[in-house]
Amino acid sequence: MVNTYKQRFNAKYGFDKNESHSLSEISKLTGYKLSGLKTIQEKGEGAYFSNPSSVRPQVKNPTQWGIARVYSAVMGGKAANIDASHLIKK
Repeated sequence: MVNTYKQRFNAKYGFDKNESHSLSEISKLTGYKLSGLKTIQEKGEGAYFSNPSSVRPQVKNPTQWGIARVYSAVMGGKAANIDASHLIKK
């Protein structure tokens, strides 16, 4: 069973389920502009600090939380609606 948006991303694009990707790789694979993905990551990192009660215990740093938001956005999760203005195709 695929649980996380990262795992769904990896399944969709044919990677090992727990493989990590840089923003530039995600941009290249999805066709979304890198600048928009960077903005989404920064928003996620800000949320890590501004709303710490929402951060799951297994998340250890703001970068991890920000990248998770990017995966959610590109895979149609909750972040896709919130960050729709940043999800711009190349």
